Amino acid sequence: MAVGFGDTPQDRRVRVQGEPVDTYPRLAPEVERGAVRRITVVGEEVLHRPCREVTRFGTPELSRLIDDMLATNQVAEGAGLAANQVDVDLQVFVWDMTDDWGVRHVGHIVNPVLDEVPAADRRLVEESEGCLSVPGPYRVVPRPDRAVVRGRDKDGNPVVIEGRGYFARCLQHETDHLRGHLYLDRLAARERKTALREMAAAKEEKFARRAELAAKLGK
Repeated sequence: MAVGFGDTPQDRRVRVQGEPVDTYPRLAPEVERGAVRRITVVGEEVLHRPCREVTRFGTPELSRLIDDMLATNQVAEGAGLAANQVDVDLQVFVWDMTDDWGVRHVGHIVNPVLDEVPAADRRLVEESEGCLSVPGPYRVVPRPDRAVVRGRDKDGNPVVIEGRGYFARCLQHETDHLRGHLYLDRLAARERKTALREMAAAKEEKFARRAELAAKLGK
């Protein structure tokens, strides 16, 4: 199966901002610089409204936010994280995850917009999905197996990120967050209630795990 829209897994094992690199540290540089922030939980108002567009690029504040988000994603053992998940009402999300073919993807995007991928170039896949703002439960959510998202990097440069499989799911999940939607919103009412009950039972253990990992990183 083709990986990374042209490269096989043997060609490049890491893609940073969508571009292949030959070497990359286990911990992204942003994680080393960043501070860990509290992750918001379903029910908090900031998660349930569309986020504001970023209008100022190249600022220390935006760079610090991205550093902190990647550090927070690391200790939460996440694939990606949106800004409203750290209580910031801006259209920014980050990712650091390994796809179905063993390729690691690391990066960030500002003011992202999902392309409409032609039906002939994608298929709907039903797979399990979780969320750092819904700690604990996972549920099967149908999503296209290909995603293309366009936006800017922290300095305002155009960025196009393409993903297949699990990475495509991550890009769609995080874009949903910036629109004020969680994966729970895609579930039937009864299944949503069950997932929330599971979260209530599991969240303290998840929070303790995050604190433990943050301490190990000296965060």
